[in-house]
Amino acid sequence: MRLTKSTDIALRIAMRLAVLDEDQTPTTREVAEAVAVPYNHAAKVVSRLQHLGVVEARRGRGGGLALTAAGRTGSLGRIVRELEGTGDVVGCEDEPPCPLRHSCRLRGALRRAQEAFFATLDPLTVADLVGSPTGPVLLGLPGRG
Repeated sequence: MRLTKSTDIALRIAMRLAVLDEDQTPTTREVAEAVAVPYNHAAKVVSRLQHLGVVEARRGRGGGLALTAAGRTGSLGRIVRELEGTGDVVGCEDEPPCPLRHSCRLRGALRRAQEAFFATLDPLTVADLVGSPTGPVLLGLPGRG
């Protein structure tokens, strides 16, 4: 299974925000530059993350982006499920539908593999991805000062 580009960007943005001090609230443009993605893509993803309650976006002077508590400690599996959706991995019902779909076992096997993928992510959080008991893992990203 390969994550969509939007989910990839969302996870990068969440990890980037997770290594910042609480008083650091970068703009979407600054975060886009930091994670090497186009601003337009980052803006769409930030909107989706805000809708999911993962990121807080404040406008105006003193505004910027911040990772919410739910974004920091919520299940990574839940976040990825929300971003990716839980649709079929293969297009059995696409147009035209696959003629093998009624007797094929591949669809079920791929569904179980997809659930195993998500289940592996369920116990993890964004905080787990960027930190350790001794400090941030993403040392290559400037942030903590």
